[in-house]
Amino acid sequence: MKKLTIEYPLTTKSPNIVWGMISTAEGMQKWLADKVTSDGEYLTFTWGHPWTDRDTKTSQVLERSKHSHIRMKWDYQEEDPMAFWELRIERSELTGNLNLLITNYADADDIEDLRGIWDDNLDRLHRVSGL
Repeated sequence: MKKLTIEYPLTTKSPNIVWGMISTAEGMQKWLADKVTSDGEYLTFTWGHPWTDRDTKTSQVLERSKHSHIRMKWDYQEEDPMAFWELRIERSELTGNLNLLITNYADADDIEDLRGIWDDNLDRLHRVSGL
């Protein structure tokens, strides 16, 4: 597994707004998947619509620290203890604005595809929230 880290500058100084978009099923559904549901410990992500091919994946919430980060692990990556994905809020010392740091793991052959997926997700985050 190879680690991918992406830093995305945001246009806000409010951690409340960002936290709502990265830590709740409702917020994530706006930019990460077509449908996101939560039972507290697990988040279920669905891409596609009922009348099309759908892909559903479940992620266990490993750690959640309000206004800081949420760390999760996909159910299909249980065999690798280091394979988690994390959304972290950090403040830029230069601008005072917030940055979203994304950490994810994938096979070396899949890293560029994964970067493209995150780039698309971050574009969608910006369009729906202005962040």
